[in-house]
Amino acid sequence: MSQAYPRPARANYALAVLLLAYILSFVDRNVLSLLVGPIRSDLGISDFSFSILHGWAFTLFYIGLGIPIGWLADRYSRQRIIFLGVLFWSLMTCLCGFAASFWMLFLARVGVGVGEATLSPSAYSLMSDYFPPRRLRWATSIFTMGITLGSGLSYLLGGWLYDQFEALDRTALPWLTDFHSWQLTFVAVGLPGIGVAALLLAVREPPRRELDSSSSQTLSLDQVANWLRRHRRFYLGLFMAVSMLSIIGYGMLGWFPELLFRNYGMSRSQAGAALGLIFMVAGTAGSLSGALFSGWLQRLGHEDANLRLVMVVAATLALPATLLPLMPNATLALALAVPVIFLHYTHFGVAMAALQLASPNRMRAQVSALMLLLANLFGLALGGSIVASLTDFVFGEDQALRYSLALVAALTYPAAALLAGRALLPYRQLLAGSGELRSPSMGAAEHRLAR
Repeated sequence: MSQAYPRPARANYALAVLLLAYILSFVDRNVLSLLVGPIRSDLGISDFSFSILHGWAFTLFYIGLGIPIGWLADRYSRQRIIFLGVLFWSLMTCLCGFAASFWMLFLARVGVGVGEATLSPSAYSLMSDYFPPRRLRWATSIFTMGITLGSGLSYLLGGWLYDQFEALDRTALPWLTDFHSWQLTFVAVGLPGIGVAALLLAVREPPRRELDSSSSQTLSLDQVANWLRRHRRFYLGLFMAVSMLSIIGYGMLGWFPELLFRNYGMSRSQAGAALGLIFMVAGTAGSLSGALFSGWLQRLGHEDANLRLVMVVAATLALPATLLPLMPNATLALALAVPVIFLHYTHFGVAMAALQLASPNRMRAQVSALMLLLANLFGLALGGSIVASLTDFVFGEDQALRYSLALVAALTYPAAALLAGRALLPYRQLLAGSGELRSPSMGAAEHRLAR
């Protein structure tokens, strides 16, 4: 017989703390995008070199460790894995503030990525055991609010902290005189992670939801690989659609602040405040609205509503996202950014819910890690570098950043819509648990759980 889900109060506390950790992770990874100019100047690097720090340094181990950490999370305490990860990445963010060269900052950013690799696969698996299927899309959508809340806070806090440290009279604080303002900004955003790690100590590891004794307690890598091969059309479609959306998502996150500085003449504090507000209000509303829109589609009779929403959003955003960086002034660019950011962030929470519901319990952390690996490879590692490469090596001038962003949006959104559309039918078949799509190596309970 199926075990009861944990009490709502306990589940909601766990979700709240996981959300705080996710917010913190985006503050720590994304604050770098507010500091492009000072870091380029102090370290003597180009746009492309900066994109290596922003993308590749962070993702080098983030994507490589995701699947091994997912494997551990499917077998051991997910709460402990997340606790250790939050503590480690927070200390490494502080260490970024002591970097005096490109390679020192590169290695510290690698450490941030190592720590943050623990969070998402473990958290999505935890949520599937804390919340019943009808509430899961809301839980994953609330959790993914961390993307927009954290990104918005990184803009607001990053710009504000940098300006405060720039204005600070350090003659009374001689121990600060050897630090640049961007270094102090890293230390300031890294320290709160110790408090979030302490809150995680009160999160309990819920029982894994297995429906009968015939369910395998662990699944081998061969079984996981066999399941993915059998259902490759669904997984490839979903994984690559989300990866395409990540290219523009992270490309915009990494370079939109610099677009406002470089092409529209805004100050760091002005751009940070404007972008921070848009991401925190419009982006967060979008994350929550994804679950609402998906529920509406399901009431209309679309059982594939979670994935269908991804397709519709990508198709809708192709034109406005392409026009956004080409606006003639900052006011129009920021005005168009509101609906673009709102719609863009409706997709991720429901995409993760689709992945959990279509996958057996004992591989949910691993398939989540695989999707995050691809999304971050394309988004964090390649997204920012593709934009920077177009600016440096194709257009050949800093002011052409706007054309790089427009071109990336024009290519990636239509590709995401097509890929998500191809995965709709196999997703419906997985939800229905129909005959030949069942893997013979898994028990019936695993298949019922994928409904």
